[in-house]
This record gives sequence, C-alpha cells and structure tokens, in this order.
Amino acid sequence: MAVEIRRLELFYLRMKLRDEFRTSFGSVQERPVVLARVEERGGEEGWGELVADHEPWYSYETYDTSSTIIRNFIAPIVLQRELQDVYDFHAAVSRIRGYPMAKTAVEEALLDLYGRLEGKSIADIVGGVRREIVSGVSIGIKRSIDQLVSEVETRLEEGYRRIKIKIEPGHDVEPVKAIRDRFGDIPLQVDANGAYTLRDMQVLRKLDNYSLLMIEQPLAWDDLVEHSILSHKLTTPICLDESIKTLGDLLVAYKLGSCEIVNVKPARVGGILRAKEILETAARLGIGAWIGGMLETGVGRAFLVALASHPAVNYPNDISASDRYWEEDIVEPPWKLTSNGTLEVPRQKGIGVEVRTDLIEKYLVEKWTATK
Repeated sequence: MAVEIRRLELFYLRMKLRDEFRTSFGSVQERPVVLARVEERGGEEGWGELVADHEPWYSYETYDTSSTIIRNFIAPIVLQRELQDVYDFHAAVSRIRGYPMAKTAVEEALLDLYGRLEGKSIADIVGGVRREIVSGVSIGIKRSIDQLVSEVETRLEEGYRRIKIKIEPGHDVEPVKAIRDRFGDIPLQVDANGAYTLRDMQVLRKLDNYSLLMIEQPLAWDDLVEHSILSHKLTTPICLDESIKTLGDLLVAYKLGSCEIVNVKPARVGGILRAKEILETAARLGIGAWIGGMLETGVGRAFLVALASHPAVNYPNDISASDRYWEEDIVEPPWKLTSNGTLEVPRQKGIGVEVRTDLIEKYLVEKWTATK
C-alpha cells in the first residue's frame, strides 16, 4: 500500500520515574521522552518512540543527536516520497550510517500507521502467535542489600515471573547470594552492562555457582572475542545485549561461540523489522532470545509486547507494567500485569493502545513539526 506522509512531528516530554534506577552506567531519576508521530494525507496517524537518553553511555546516540538525524535527514526522505511499505522506508534511509534509535522511532510510527490503515496489529505484522507474553522485571543497583531484597520481594508479590538485577564490580556475588538465601531457586539473572573484564574471572566464576538463568553482557559493550573465551569457562549461559547491533554481529557471535542467548532491543538493532530478522535467525541457530526494554513509555512498550509474542522468544522478557516505572503512563489503557505474571498482547489495529494527548500536553517541553 503506497502511503504519502504529509506530516512528521517530534514531541519532547520530561517525565520522572517513580523510583531511581541505577546501573553500572549511573543513576536515572528523570527520563527524556521523545515521541514521533506521522500523519498520511488521509489523516490517519502513527506513533513511535525515540528511546535515546541524555548521555551516550548505553549507545553513542543521545536524544539530541538522534533528533538532529530525524529532523535533518530522515524527515526530508520520508516527506519527499511515497512509501510502498516499511521495508521501503529502510531502503530509503539505508545510506544514513548508524543511528538505529533514530530510525527505529520513525519506523515504529510508520508501522503503527500501516497497521491502522490495513487493520492489522503490530503482533500480526511481526508474526506474533502468543496472546500474552511472560513478564520479567529489571531491578537497578540499590543502596543496600536489604533494600534490594525488599524490592525483589515486592516484585515477586506483584507476580513478575523472572527477576533480573543489575551488577557491577563490588556489587555482584553478595546480592545474588542474598536473593538465593531468601527466595531459593526463583528464575534469576544478572546484567553487568559491560562492567567486567577477563581479569574478573574469579568473581564471574563465583556467580557460576548460583544457578543463574544467564549473565548478561558481562564484558565490553562492543566485544565478541573475549565473550567467546568467557563462555567456554562458565556453565552459566552468556547473554549478549550491547554487542549485538546487527544481524552480522549475531552471526559472528554464533561462529565464535560468544553467547547462548541474545537480548533483542529493537532500538539497538535499527527497528522492529530488524529485530524480527534477528529473532528468526537466532531460532534457526539454536540461540535463545528475549525482548529487552529501555525504560519506554506505553508507546514504545507496545512494540516490545508485539515482538515478544514472536515464537522465537523463549525466555522471560524485560517488559513490565506501566506502573513499574511511571506514576501515569501516556497511553490508555496502561499496560497491566495479569494474575499470571504476563502482559496481554493487543490484537486491535496498530499498537493497540491510544496515546493520551492530554498527558502529552502536560509533560510537553518542545514540539517540532515538518510538513510536506
């Protein structure tokens, strides 16, 4: 279906998280939120989310740099041509090197638009088969072990089916031991965000004794070779996050034996369709997969839920309810955890939730518009 986009908008919001979220990168209390909206000539709209942060710690992209790419390069391309489908969008912006988060924000908006026009849900578009997806929760580094254990207890009582905790040197074996001592053999994994090196082998081997589901990105953010060395020295599966930016990275990791599991984040790999390709390839190679989050609002979360309904996903996901992070989400209905510790997969057309324009106005800092 050929679509002519007549308007592309960016909404810059300032929203506070319910609680401080700390990783080995640093602490986050306030989150910049950037929403992308496209409108076609018939008036139908589509929404996406730019998840780049203030600082280039997780990725080289920030919301400033990604916004510049969207404004100066992606928007002119989108507005100057008819798009046959979202694959056509990817072909059109392929000469822009890098900036997967910028591309993902606009791709999501276009997918939502096409879904609404064609009467398809995002889950339908990506080949999702599940009616609900298993929800895990990610817990940041706490100021004390007691505080960590208390939050784990709260999240388990809420129904989350898997616990993930952030670790860093000096805060690793002790919190894992405390959780195991208190809660037994619950599904538990750790995420280092690249904070360790092979010189930390002694600590990593100690973690190997706690029957973890996986150790996520223990070594450098762009490494595949040393992860291959580590994966052969541990029995706990290695999961890669930051190191897998493209399908090519996944194929190299498979050849080297760098990981047994991959955390797929669409914004890191350049979009929902790119993430789908990585999921399907991982399944063919026998690599486990799950969908990770980037502190999205309910808009970005809709795409994660849809992706998590794909049959290649075989581990609990980092996709939690709206109230895990936000006092009030900007979509209706907000995402809610079921009694089974799952999130329901919408089957309505597009993202399956409605964006609350009243809350966008409430949190709006700036708006940018480009028209045909």
